[in-house]
Amino acid sequence: MYTPCPSCNSGRVVTKNFGKQTGGLIGAVGGAASGVAGTLSGAQTGAALGVIGGPMGTAIGSIAGAIIGSLFGGVAGGIAGATLGQHVDDKVLNNYQCLDCGYSFSVNH
Repeated sequence: MYTPCPSCNSGRVVTKNFGKQTGGLIGAVGGAASGVAGTLSGAQTGAALGVIGGPMGTAIGSIAGAIIGSLFGGVAGGIAGATLGQHVDDKVLNNYQCLDCGYSFSVNH
């Protein structure tokens, strides 16, 4: 989308995306923490599936289940946080900045 600067009418405008970046980071950390809290469930599931491989399969299944639970939690939280942050960028913050005059502004949709 072409968004010229309302101050100098330059086309050299970039988005800062502070909300999206911050929301993604906070969401990823929160999601990973939630995933870590849910690792017991993942470890139990992995252990149950690893029973076929004997004691070593149970141990590897437990560890793999815990890691996968944390990773999925981090990814899901990061996506949710980035989406929320994008809305903050679009609706609240002056997300656009002109590279020519330095003016920061928002675009109301």
